[in-house]
Amino acid sequence: MAKTKAILLGDAMIPVKGFQGAWDKYLAPYGDVVYAGDWEPSWDQLQYRRLEVEKRGPEIEPCEPLVLEHGKDAEILMGLFIAVSSKVMDAMPKLRMVGVSRAGLENVNVEEATKRGILVFNVMGRNAHAVSDFAIGLMLAEARNIARAHMSIKEGGWRKTFSNSDNVIELGGKTIGLVGFGYIGSLVAKKLSGFEANVIVYDPYADPERIKAAGCTPVSLEELMKTADIVSMHARLTEANKGMISKELIGMMKPTAIFINTSRAGLVDQDALAEALKEKRIQGAALDVFTTEPIDPKSPFLELDNVTLTTHLAGTTSDALSNSPYLLAADMASFLAGEGGRFVINKEVLDHPEFKAWLENLKK
Repeated sequence: MAKTKAILLGDAMIPVKGFQGAWDKYLAPYGDVVYAGDWEPSWDQLQYRRLEVEKRGPEIEPCEPLVLEHGKDAEILMGLFIAVSSKVMDAMPKLRMVGVSRAGLENVNVEEATKRGILVFNVMGRNAHAVSDFAIGLMLAEARNIARAHMSIKEGGWRKTFSNSDNVIELGGKTIGLVGFGYIGSLVAKKLSGFEANVIVYDPYADPERIKAAGCTPVSLEELMKTADIVSMHARLTEANKGMISKELIGMMKPTAIFINTSRAGLVDQDALAEALKEKRIQGAALDVFTTEPIDPKSPFLELDNVTLTTHLAGTTSDALSNSPYLLAADMASFLAGEGGRFVINKEVLDHPEFKAWLENLKK
């Protein structure tokens, strides 16, 4: 069997040793690693760069020097947040497979990869349990004033009165609206069933029968915003749904409603949300994602007492991070073994003549 060559590029969130271990376990029989290293070891810089890429796409990043130095002969590229732009593809003329150990694809120019016959893999659901746990945690934290009570004690107080003191809710019997019913949204629904909540769902891409089979009710977005006691965001950000939660939709929410976002800030009109919270037109919110991260020191959310803020932590658990390179490598190995790949994004590449020729040569 012919051997392939690979570059493994870790970062501050998943260092390269995780990718190296995954390669050694699953992909070593198929080839050799020509370079393994961390392209962005600074946590703060990584957070800034990845957020900018998620907002503006991978083409805003220059080609990594490590790619320019080591990519000439490599046919496989694996990483987490490395921006896989057309410039990277130019620097890697033999590139045939790209794997990112995350569910999102904002850092990969998939359209350009498809044109060039480069097969793209991601890892769907790698942090789904982490995010779904966190979303429910935020529901409880905001509804029950957990973070605010903690802060009060730390500051020497013993606070018992809060902005929602007249309406401190339990989840049981409440209507919880999920915007998005992919793997994360469906896990949130499953976990909420233990609270005996009434779950309604808006997802134009999900089969209504699948939603009903999960014990939930499919509804329009307008109905969800009008009737939910808690609205929780679980949609992926695309060009088509930027700002989908508009000022008009926020204005439809109950004055006692709580808004939760562990997805992407770009899905929501941030100014309208802050205004609704400030004017107490909705009861509260809990946010893990922001337009600028770290949060802008002038953000209006910092001045509000009816919002719980966290530092984009929802998907970050030791289990989710350490397992994801192995899930990615195992799926890529499964594909190379002729057993298909669950996480192949652009299957049309399988008919691309250059990719087909490379794959056939690899089997020799």
